[in-house]
Amino acid sequence: MPTSQTNRAFVALGSNLNGDSDSPASQVIRAFQAIDNLPKTKLIKTSSLYQSAPVGYASQPDFINAVVEISTQLTPEALLDALLNIENEAGRERTFSNAPRVLDLDLLLYDDLVLHTKKLTLPHPRMHERGFVLLPLAEIAPDLTLPNHGNVVKLALAHQNKGIKKLT
Repeated sequence: MPTSQTNRAFVALGSNLNGDSDSPASQVIRAFQAIDNLPKTKLIKTSSLYQSAPVGYASQPDFINAVVEISTQLTPEALLDALLNIENEAGRERTFSNAPRVLDLDLLLYDDLVLHTKKLTLPHPRMHERGFVLLPLAEIAPDLTLPNHGNVVKLALAHQNKGIKKLT
């Protein structure tokens, strides 16, 4: 579904491994630029960086997380492919579920699109449970409503003081 329409999308970023001598924070900051350099895509807002404990597989370093808002003319599938390419270029290896990673990019929302394919589910199915997504998302888009879950700020409040630290 090619489009010349500009779409609003949100992407979560995370890293907890050094890559090519770069810290996780540097990896996330570099990914901001890589996303902005995607064709037909413009970076609109970036959240602060947040530090959070790992979820699922606990025996790994803490994560550095952020969320960005972009405008894009890429289709959701093309955007996902471009994000996966950025992960691969950063050295992402998928050894097992919730494994440590150099870079993780998750497409959270794409306009108001509800989509469920083998490759992509929108909105992201677990973002409403994840403080490391909700807190930075609420920072840059406080008026955002997550379908079937409500206002992002109200959702984020439940995750304050739960080990997720905003970095300066």
